[in-house]
Amino acid sequence: MAEAARRTTRALILHPDIDGRGPKRDPGFALSEAVSLAHALPGLEIAGAEIVRLPKAQPGQLFGKGKVEELGRRIEADDIELVLIDGPVTPVQQRNLERDWKVKLLDRTSLILEIFSDRARTREGVLQVEMAALSYQRTRLVRAWTHLERQRGGLGFVGGPGETQIEADRRAIDTQLLRLKRQLDKVAKTRTLHRAARAKVPYPLVALVGYTNAGKSTLFNRATGAEVMAKDMLFATLDPTMRAVPLPGGGEAILSDTVGFISDLPTQLVAAFRATLEEVLEADLIVHVRDISHPETEEQADDVIEIMAELGVAEETPVFEFWNKADLLDPEARARTEALAARREGAFIGSAVTGEGFDPLFEAIEGALLGARSEVVLTLDAGDGRRRAWLYEQGVVRAERQTEEGPELTVQWTAGQARRFGRL
Repeated sequence: MAEAARRTTRALILHPDIDGRGPKRDPGFALSEAVSLAHALPGLEIAGAEIVRLPKAQPGQLFGKGKVEELGRRIEADDIELVLIDGPVTPVQQRNLERDWKVKLLDRTSLILEIFSDRARTREGVLQVEMAALSYQRTRLVRAWTHLERQRGGLGFVGGPGETQIEADRRAIDTQLLRLKRQLDKVAKTRTLHRAARAKVPYPLVALVGYTNAGKSTLFNRATGAEVMAKDMLFATLDPTMRAVPLPGGGEAILSDTVGFISDLPTQLVAAFRATLEEVLEADLIVHVRDISHPETEEQADDVIEIMAELGVAEETPVFEFWNKADLLDPEARARTEALAARREGAFIGSAVTGEGFDPLFEAIEGALLGARSEVVLTLDAGDGRRRAWLYEQGVVRAERQTEEGPELTVQWTAGQARRFGRL
């Protein structure tokens, strides 16, 4: 048993560098990220990693015939059991390559789903991952059974074994998805109660976002004294964590640590984890944590901004950037980065490991939260005591007078508090 528990799977990582496919990223950095992703999955031994340059993707096997044979010889010689392809692979390509190489194959989406499945801790996180995996599996049924369709005889009015198998698999997956959806609905009711309890906390919400492994959890732990898992590993944090953090002027805020973003995040996961990332949508202020020492820090920042837009983060929500890991820069790069940060509004340079840069960051957070308040006059129904009590618990009421319609309250609140009030 102990021997089986210690067994590792030898994996080969391939990054297809296809001419004309998609934007930009340096293939060397992309391969390095793929290796980091693989290290985030327990039980894998990385036996090799390489960039495979292709003029175009071959529809049947992704790679050309000669390259498939060359890689096959290497896979056999190195006792490879799993091939990770850092990019999309069609069901037909996967089936053909697994047949030729006699190994299991995962594409980038499958690998990320595996990592999320291993890391999810909360009940909702587990259910969301299962739903994402099933949704992904369902999309891959379309052509996975084309070899059976060739057996179809006659005029095709009834359909052959190919269609029968596809429909059977779809029905099975749809049944599982429905079951998970019902379980998720139950969990969502519990989350609604938790959200209502959080809404009563009279502190603004500050959400940490950033590319995976940018140092969000390290910043969170140092600022709050919490012990969230913080490792030099992609997707070390999946489930959101919230803690109170003191502000320099004596006030407090709620700090939320969230799952890291990544380029080419599977669309199934963006949708599935929307609820898990709701703290970002609820936030009064967002701190975008960047690994400023990473060679592709600008590209990573663009990916984070794009995903925040997909999530529907309100444009009026203030966003600060914390340029983390500055302690890893050499003196010349440090000087250039400091000069750049000084010219960019809302950018703060520092280190979550040493705490450098925390004071100006949190002073700016407090100033923005105070300055972002707007004054409005609300007229409540006479029997609307619950929402009136919530406003007083938030500490936003500046004046109140009675009218024929009900109590009229003058409040000063943040945009986030206004959104939360609207959902009460």
